[in-house]
Amino acid sequence: MLKRLARLLFGAPVEGRLPERVQAQIARDQADSEILIGWVQICGIAFFAVLYSLTRKTFPADAMLEPVPWALGAYTVFTVIRLVLAHLRRLPSWMIVLSIVVDVCVLLVTIWSFHIQYMQPPGFSLKGPTMLYLFGLIALRTLRFDPRYVAMAGIAAVIGWTALLLYAVVFSEQTSPITQDYIHYLQSSDVLLGGEIDKIISILLVTGVLFIALTRARRQLIRSVAESQAAADLSRFFAPEIAEQIVRADDMVNPGEGVVRDAAILFVDIRGFTPMSRDVGPSETVAMLSEYQAIVVPAVQENGGSIDKFLGDGVMATFGAAAPSETYARDAMAAVVRIDAGMAAWNERRRTEGLAPLGYGMGLATGQVVFGAVGDDSRLEYTVIGDAVNLAAKLEKHCKAEGVRATASAAALALAAEQGASAQTFAPLTARAIDGVAEPLAIAVLKDNPCDADNPA
Repeated sequence: MLKRLARLLFGAPVEGRLPERVQAQIARDQADSEILIGWVQICGIAFFAVLYSLTRKTFPADAMLEPVPWALGAYTVFTVIRLVLAHLRRLPSWMIVLSIVVDVCVLLVTIWSFHIQYMQPPGFSLKGPTMLYLFGLIALRTLRFDPRYVAMAGIAAVIGWTALLLYAVVFSEQTSPITQDYIHYLQSSDVLLGGEIDKIISILLVTGVLFIALTRARRQLIRSVAESQAAADLSRFFAPEIAEQIVRADDMVNPGEGVVRDAAILFVDIRGFTPMSRDVGPSETVAMLSEYQAIVVPAVQENGGSIDKFLGDGVMATFGAAAPSETYARDAMAAVVRIDAGMAAWNERRRTEGLAPLGYGMGLATGQVVFGAVGDDSRLEYTVIGDAVNLAAKLEKHCKAEGVRATASAAALALAAEQGASAQTFAPLTARAIDGVAEPLAIAVLKDNPCDADNPA
């Protein structure tokens, strides 16, 4: 029953331990909030200074000092130090607690000084509307999204106001400073206990409501930051467009959901990579893959494509599948040209380092594909399915037969030209027999791109 009530009041608890990066993000947000709180305090000091300077002064002639200017001066120094530490990200928790106490004390000292300033009994200080600023100080602590500090501010306000009440009763020169007559209370400096208790209850009530609301909000904040970090992680494992679809989907993504789209499919593969990896060792293999993928991935993404999957030393990319595009064929052709130039530059660097250049092949095809989620409820994967996918894979392998690094279907070349691509980068060939394709197929190959003699395609 208590757990159910707590869940109803404070919301669902955050399950498990938060990753360090999520905690670090929340800490950065809270540090920024402390800077905001500091500037609000500076503005409050300026406001009270102006207000006090415009107020009529009636302190006794024999008064040693006026407490308000001294309190505001000391508070200004403290707040500036606190703000500097907040900007430097060196504000300790104990100083935040001290700041809460100081905030309340400065306000209460100001309220306490009213009976001296206007030469009235101590109960006079309890009459002013200035005590409403206590609610502002409590609300100010919500900016940090930490309910503990809201509770501390509320408790400090209750203790402080209770102390003022006791002072007004104990140190009054009147024989009986307490009254039960509400009208007399309004017209005199006497204390109405019921009215003061109502103020204390109001402080507790506002503190309690803010504490509950902030606890719920903080839990939601933590979940939101965790989901935001998860979305950032998704973008590293999925194409950005796919990660966006997963994060922003109105309903949970289910297997078997898909859409038909016109798209271009590109396969890229390194020749002879598997036997080479056995010779160079695991570290060199991973490093070589990283350099290779650092060429392919930007070329695809910066031309509007998405990486569908990594297939060892192969890469499958799509254009217009994850997100509809009017220029998917042209973009795919541009990616092929850029990958080819990047691989040529990489091979040149390998030669200067005394390493063998790497042969590679690319196959490009266009057509209608089904883009969607496959798998089951425990493991899903976004992918594309269709004849264009199979054809692109076959064209990539056909590079060996033609002795070239890039092969595309004639239909893909024509469509890319319609979408604004230069027709001069690819040379059309007569129909060729492609392994796995029933009828001869007209294709095109990248111009001026024969394979290295030592690294046949």
